[in-house]
Amino acid sequence: MKRGLFFNIDKSVRLQQINIISCVTMKELRDEPPICLPGQRLCLSDKIYTSGQGTYERRGYIYSQLAGYVDIVERDGVKVVEVHTSGEQTVVPTQGDIVTAQVYIITQQHCKCFIKCVGDAVLRRPFRAILRREDIRATEKDKADIYKSFRPGDIILARVLPITEAHTYQLSTAENELGVVIAHSEHGHPMVPISWTEMQCSKTYIKECRKVAKVVPENVDQETLKKRKKSE
Repeated sequence: MKRGLFFNIDKSVRLQQINIISCVTMKELRDEPPICLPGQRLCLSDKIYTSGQGTYERRGYIYSQLAGYVDIVERDGVKVVEVHTSGEQTVVPTQGDIVTAQVYIITQQHCKCFIKCVGDAVLRRPFRAILRREDIRATEKDKADIYKSFRPGDIILARVLPITEAHTYQLSTAENELGVVIAHSEHGHPMVPISWTEMQCSKTYIKECRKVAKVVPENVDQETLKKRKKSE
């Protein structure tokens, strides 16, 4: 890996005033990569530089998501701007990833989530995310209803959309395989899916609306499924 071209910045005050990446030779900064702060603008996003791990793109610029050290990795002729921290977790959500998240707040326009896993990798710390009403399903987006799709505490599978805000990921469940995979009823009992729009309490058999993912949660055993079928 080759380090990119950086500005030599020693004081945090200057971090807020200028872009980190500039026309300084690689030799000058080979052993001392610059530091950056969350939300700090690093450089232009263009045909030469693109956003990588620990960064995001917004309005033609690349910004840092983390407080750490800036690095540039050359891949296929493009310079990928990355930010790393000491002792950081090696996995972070990126555009296109399938993530496991937990809903904790819902409104009429969106629900707020914490991303807990990226693929099969469990994260050391969760990342904040928003799932907007228009990203719940692929068709009839204007008819989607947050309250009939998710509830606080639900565990969902979602896809990561391009980042547009600092420290906040945007998610989508607009695919059949994405949506609620684990849920509990108002009484706290596990629920099982009975259709792609409903789940049923395993104890009271009360039905609730959800945007159900087309998978069977691992915590649902065959005995629970048999009981549900008998009640129908």
